[in-house]
Amino acid sequence: MTFLQVILLWLAGLGAATQFAKIAVPFAEIGLYYPAQGDALGWLLSIISLMGAILGAVSGAIAGKIGPLRLLAFGLVLGGAVSLLQAMIPPFPVMLASRIVEGLSHLAIVVAAPTLIAQLTRGRARNAAMVLWSSFFGVAFALNVWIGLPFVDWYGLPAYFALHGILMLVIMALVLMCRIRVVQDQVDHGGRGFALFVQAHLNSYRSAYVSAPAIGWFFYTLTFVSLLAILPGRLPSGVSAQIAGLMPLAGIVLSWLAVPVLLNVMSAVSVVNIGFGLGIVALAASYFGAPLWMVCIGLFSVLGLVQGGSFAAVPQLNQTADNQALSYGALAQMGNAGNLLGTPVLLWVLGRSGEAGMFAAVIGFYAAAMLLHLWLGYRRRYDRKLAG
Repeated sequence: MTFLQVILLWLAGLGAATQFAKIAVPFAEIGLYYPAQGDALGWLLSIISLMGAILGAVSGAIAGKIGPLRLLAFGLVLGGAVSLLQAMIPPFPVMLASRIVEGLSHLAIVVAAPTLIAQLTRGRARNAAMVLWSSFFGVAFALNVWIGLPFVDWYGLPAYFALHGILMLVIMALVLMCRIRVVQDQVDHGGRGFALFVQAHLNSYRSAYVSAPAIGWFFYTLTFVSLLAILPGRLPSGVSAQIAGLMPLAGIVLSWLAVPVLLNVMSAVSVVNIGFGLGIVALAASYFGAPLWMVCIGLFSVLGLVQGGSFAAVPQLNQTADNQALSYGALAQMGNAGNLLGTPVLLWVLGRSGEAGMFAAVIGFYAAAMLLHLWLGYRRRYDRKLAG
């Protein structure tokens, strides 16, 4: 039963990731419905990241107040309702406002679902489950490319949005049928409104346990989507599409195969740092004549260690459901902040110093992530020494 519950929660994650993919993948078709919007059309995609960057930590605190199961139910129902509204292709301001609301749904799901997975599983099963969860974004984008685009071609964009909304509500019904049971310790993080906003950030980022996965995740997301957008365009046209499709899949495959094994012999944070270190090696190979396609595949393969290790680090470092929810909230916040900043930052560096300068900047980001993980590890050892 636990296995089926984990799969169901992962499917909820696919629904949340599709909230990004349903705009990003058929972006050209969406432009046909709003031909007068021009550059403003990009806000339909990025506005969810903005909401996550602002409210990520607060969503973790809310999970502690009301419980992750209620938060998940809220996210699925709200997400399903918003998609059904979008299926009517409303005027652009209404569509944009709906995407802001959808950002709240997305946050609720990506904080609540992994918190529930961490509570339902233990030991090696938890490691495998968290690695599975970490793949939800890449798998959802792949499915939307392979299945979603043909569906749009056959039935149109409104039916595509409606299908997503219906599937979200079906997942909600299945969650109720599965009767997921977890221990719920409601925690007050300090007031409401702005007081809760401030206290949630203090509780999240002053803790070397709660904040560690999120700090590393920021540097991962700062480069992942941006390099996925930039690098294929610098490859020969004959292979760029194939390499672009292989890059995220390579990371998912290595994450599934290697991370559960590595977690049996080392900490999740160590797995993350190995991933960043190998990423530096892959990028450095470009300075010694390695072809760009090989650098691309190698880099995104080893970033799978960061992907799987970061999500596994949350329950490994945080024992209570409340702290796990805070940590997943911080992870969502830093991930959205990285997605917002990554592409403009790397394009700015690329325009001024070329490909070599861009790779040097990414190497610097990964080195900073490793150093911060080492510093946070020192803080955790110091805290344990004081406590012991």
